[in-house]
Parts: sequence; C-alpha cells; structure tokens
Amino acid sequence: MRKTAFAMALALGLAGGAAVTAPAATATPGHSRECATPSIDRLQQWIASGEGTTVPATGSLLVPAHRGQRYAARVSFLNDEWHVVVVWLGNQFEAQADLTRSAGFRLTYSATDDLYVQLRSASHWSGGAQWLTRIPSTHGRTVTRFFSFRPQAWTSLPELGAPAHPFDEALSEARGFVFVGKTANEIEFRSLRVDRYTPPCL
Repeated sequence: MRKTAFAMALALGLAGGAAVTAPAATATPGHSRECATPSIDRLQQWIASGEGTTVPATGSLLVPAHRGQRYAARVSFLNDEWHVVVVWLGNQFEAQADLTRSAGFRLTYSATDDLYVQLRSASHWSGGAQWLTRIPSTHGRTVTRFFSFRPQAWTSLPELGAPAHPFDEALSEARGFVFVGKTANEIEFRSLRVDRYTPPCL
C-alpha cells in the first residue's frame, strides 16, 4: 500500500530497533491487579482498527486465556497488506501518559512474522509517519522481551514517512501503542507492562 493511502487509513482509524535485554521493569504497587472488566496488565482496550484484513476484523482482541491468566489478545493478519492493532494506554482515547521516566516496556507475546509497534502521541496520533521499533518474529513461540525507550532504539520506515515530532515528545504525551504489520501473521499478546506506569481501570 502506498504511503499516502496508509496514512489516510490510519488517520481515519479509531479517531485513532530491535529488542534489547534489560533488568526487570520497576514494579508498581497494584500493577498486577487486573480490572473488573477484561484486561491484560490493566490495559482494557486491545482493538482491531479495521485497517487491513484481520481476524477479528474490528473490535476487541481479548479472549479468555489459559495457564492462570485471565485474558490474552489474539489477532490474525491476513494477506500482504498493512494491518493495524491499537492499545490505548489510558484505556480511553482522550487519555495520555507521560512516559519520560520509563525505561521501556516488557512484552510477552508470540508472532509468526515480524511486526512493528508505533508510539502514538496525543498531538500526533494520526498518520503512518510515527516513531516505531521492530517486534521480532518468535516463530510461534511465546517469549518475553524488553523494548527500551532509548531514542536510538526507535526509528521510522521510509515507506510510511519520517515523524514530524521528536521522540521525547511522543514519550511525554503517549496516547497509545499501535501495532502494525504488512505480512500475514498469527499474533498473541499475553502481557504488556510499561516501566513506571500503571494504567487506570475504567
């Protein structure tokens, strides 16, 4: 898909580096307590945006999980086209978080191919020209990896365009993570914990 078409699609959606090894993220009191409604690490909004052919096509990705976990987020990317999955950090679109003191985030997931995660800010939410980092394929195995918020770990894709705002601005007014991928992929998210940040349950 050409950059302009992808940017337009993302602008309409939902009014919408490689991993590095690091010590465990700083524990936050109460962070392990889930919300009353379905959530993963208190993140309640895991949403298929309708961009690209996905299963589910739209709506929540949360499904009952096994092995002691309450929920997982599962999505299938079909075809060689851009797909978009959104996670709102404050569990509602209008919320934002200051992540400038955070070292990064720890993700437990499985994926059959590479994908990317974009850090979307409140003032630059729309469009494909965003700061991103690669989420490597796990070849279907469930793994846990830490992704640093060091600026050097984040980049952009020429196909999508260079961000017009600095990375520290994206960190200071973070609205959500947007997972994107251009290839067929089977993905499951089991945990997403951001260092020094506790999502508010709604």
